[in-house]
Amino acid sequence: MLDNHEIIRVSDNAQRSLDAETARLASLIYAHTSHDGTYGVRIPGLYVIRYSHVEAADYLHTIYSPAVGIAAQGKKILTVGQEVHEYGGSRIFIAPVALPVAMKTIQASPVEPFLGVGLYLDPQRLADLVPKVFPQGLPKVHNRSAGYVVDADLAIMNAVVRLVDCLSHPGDEKLLAPLVMDEIYIRLLRSPIGVNVAETVFADSGVQRIVKAIDWLQANYSQPLKIADLAEMVHMSESSFREHFKSVTAMSPIQYQKALRLQEARRRMLSNKMDATTAARAVGYVSDSQFSRDYSSFFGSPPSRDIAKWRK
Repeated sequence: MLDNHEIIRVSDNAQRSLDAETARLASLIYAHTSHDGTYGVRIPGLYVIRYSHVEAADYLHTIYSPAVGIAAQGKKILTVGQEVHEYGGSRIFIAPVALPVAMKTIQASPVEPFLGVGLYLDPQRLADLVPKVFPQGLPKVHNRSAGYVVDADLAIMNAVVRLVDCLSHPGDEKLLAPLVMDEIYIRLLRSPIGVNVAETVFADSGVQRIVKAIDWLQANYSQPLKIADLAEMVHMSESSFREHFKSVTAMSPIQYQKALRLQEARRRMLSNKMDATTAARAVGYVSDSQFSRDYSSFFGSPPSRDIAKWRK
């Protein structure tokens, strides 16, 4: 039996090993990013991130696809509905479903940039692995969140390092990367929040039905929304649907649709140089005043001022 000093020594050694793997991951990310930005790479589903400055005030609003994100250096903050998540220092952020988020880099500099890696969750690959990890079926889930921040352990960090390192060796991205990716998925499914990820692909689970509703909202965000019809489409009562949707996304279906509409309207005004009225109509608004009120509440300033600021 280990005494207290031995337990502390083992813990210290484990932390040093984790720190070393995290530093190695940061070095690999830096080597594969020539400047600030988010980079898709040769391994499908993998992306790497580098940012050398802190956003003082403005949040980046985006749809965060189901993914695992690891900050090897620096820190980010993400807001989902009323939930706020901060991750950095080898902590992992997991979004099991697609979420409208506001995100901001809060620790970065030209000398020590934010260096992160992300892995999109492949529902088919997860569905193939879930029965192997949970051969007796999924345990009951007592608590859900729209996103999860957990401490990385040495095993999963080492696997992520090996996945990114595949980019340094021609041929490894096709031969070895899929195997390492499966290992990461298995370790994720066996983690404390693994069942929360598994239920998104478990046939006929309440969360899997919410995923179907989210897919419909993303494809039909400009259409009028009737909660009863959407609940019926996924074979749930309206009250159960509302409850499940809120527990999975931290927002109501109406709030989720509104976030999709406003983010798309902003994108069209910035990328396509649409005026506010045209953008509002394109995403389903019929009232200019309502669009302006919702936009101001969501982004912090009315459309004309917000777009002028970003163009400047």
